[in-house]
Order: sequence, then C-alpha cells, then structure tokens
Amino acid sequence: MSRPHHDNAPVAVIGGSGFIGSNLADSLLSDGESVLVIDNFSRPGIKQNLEWLAQKHRSLVSVQTVDIRDRSKLASALAPARAIFHLAAQTAVTTSLLDPTEDLDINLNGTFNVLEAARQGSTPVVFASTNKVYGSLPQIAVREADNHYEPADAAIRANGVDETIGLDFCTPYGCSKGAADQYVLDYAKSYSLPTAVLRMSCIYGPRQFGTEDQGWVAHFLLSALNGRRITIYGNGKQVRDILHVSDAVAAYRGVLAKIDDLKGQAFNLGGGPHNAVSLRALLSEIAAMTGRDIVLRHDVERTGDQPFFVANTRKLETALGWRARVPWREGICELANWLLRHRLPPRPEAARNVA
Repeated sequence: MSRPHHDNAPVAVIGGSGFIGSNLADSLLSDGESVLVIDNFSRPGIKQNLEWLAQKHRSLVSVQTVDIRDRSKLASALAPARAIFHLAAQTAVTTSLLDPTEDLDINLNGTFNVLEAARQGSTPVVFASTNKVYGSLPQIAVREADNHYEPADAAIRANGVDETIGLDFCTPYGCSKGAADQYVLDYAKSYSLPTAVLRMSCIYGPRQFGTEDQGWVAHFLLSALNGRRITIYGNGKQVRDILHVSDAVAAYRGVLAKIDDLKGQAFNLGGGPHNAVSLRALLSEIAAMTGRDIVLRHDVERTGDQPFFVANTRKLETALGWRARVPWREGICELANWLLRHRLPPRPEAARNVA
C-alpha cells in the first residue's frame, strides 16, 4: 500500500502543461483535486495550456518548473505528492534518431529519477508508455486493401494487438520508452511500489499542438485548415486506432483509482477496432469535413513504422470497466472546431463550425 498523505496532498502531473497532461490536470482539478504541475516548458506553445489551467482553477493548481533529468530538484518537488502521473518525455521517433543521447537521458534516466523519488514515499506512479515498445511488428503479416493495410490473422483483424504480442524495441525512442516501461514495472516487483503502465496508441483532442513528428492527427487538421502541404511517409495505408483525449484521461484516472489491484501491470490504451482508420481514410474525412483541398507529398517510409497497429484494449476494459466512448469522426470534428477557435489566425470562416 502507498504511504498515507494529507487529504489536501496534490496529485503530481509531470508534463502537466502538455497535451494529455493538461487535459488530465483539468479533469482532476474539476473534481476538486489539488494538482501539482511539473514541467520544464521546453515544448513550444504549452505555456498556453498552463495559463488556461491557472485561469480556470486558480488556487487548486500549483506549478514547479523542473526538468526530470534534475534528480535532486525533482525529488524535492515530488515529496508532497500523494500520486504521480508521469507523462513527460521526448516524444518523436525522428528526434530520437537525430539525438539518441538526449532521448535516452529524458526518457530513461528521467523516468528512473521519477521512480527513485516515488520510492522514497511509496507514492503511486502511472506511466505513459507507447505502442512503439512492440516494434514494427514484423510477425504480423499484413495485406493491402483499397486504402488500408489489414492483418491476415482474423483474430487480430477483429480485435487488435494485445499485450502478449511481445516487446521488440526499435529506434532509439522505442528503446528508451521500452526500457523505461520495464523499469516502471520492475519497481512494483523489486520495491513493491504501486506502479502501472499505459501503452498508448494515437491520442488526439483539444489542446494538442500537433507537428509532423508527434500529434499527427492535429497536424493533419491544422495543415488542411491552413492550406499547407502534408507529407505522407509511405503509401498512407498505415492503420492506427485513434483515441480521444477524454477517453485517455478516464483510463489514467481509472488505473490510479485501482492502483493497489493493478500494480505491476501494463495495459494497451487506444481507440480499438471501432476507432481504427488509415491515414488515407482520415485525410479523406478531413477534406470532406473542412471543405479544403489537401495537397499531399509522399516520401519513403520511416524507420520502425508499423503498417498496422490497433490496440486490443480488453485487458483494460476488464480491469476498469473502461471503454472508448468518443467515435473518431465525432472527435475529429470537435478537434477541428477547437483548432478554428484557438490555433488559427482570425479569418472570416473561423466563426463557423466545420460540421
């Protein structure tokens, strides 16, 4: 069991000014929880998320500017926390290939620092991992359909990829996140620390500052709305299950609520088969929704890219009674309207909804 804290002890959200972190912090704060946002604010634009949280929730939210690579400062900042959500990371495969040293330092050494700080107070940790820990999945044979890849195996086609597929780290990013994932699980075994891991597919939604390398759903929408060319790596038939951030937040909170029962376990977190879509299909939907012509450029496939990844989330559903509730078309429309209001320069049509 975790060490008891005072009732007003905060929940720490490391990376709490980021996309998922700020949405998670908002959910906690909206329920009257005290939240400690820890961030180094290195990602462009995320201070807007902090300003939004501070304006909306005022005294319930506190902030510490800390880099997770600074072990001493991080331990001091986390000391009062009654629970920790660890979402801070170097998040791009491309960046990890360009600078594997920094990727390792942030994702693995930074996570080790979080675990060591948590161990001092037996503080629960819920860690944001990634489906990239499964590698490029060469063991799953795929075939081409008109606008997407699909597994030859009928069970995977129907249900997605589950946690038993096996780890197969690929790219420095996959290695650093995968090693961190395993450290988080091991601290439950070696030190009885209440930890759990969520291996995420593609999360999207409001407050996402999408780029080509990370947050690609928002990147596609922003590019379409601004009339910018979109580069597709490969033929665009790659399939992903996309999950609305509100559903992701519900999963994170659900795991923390049952952490003593779930400690030491990893769970896939994604939209599942009902929210699976190829890049081609998503772009077609965005074009229809926004009424904008999309200019595409094709480039070679990127290292470690999975032709098909759809999460089988049955383990999480069984553990929590959780399920993905937001259909992907509905969620994409909501994100497009949010981007029109918040992320684009003023223009005559900005006041109207895209659907």
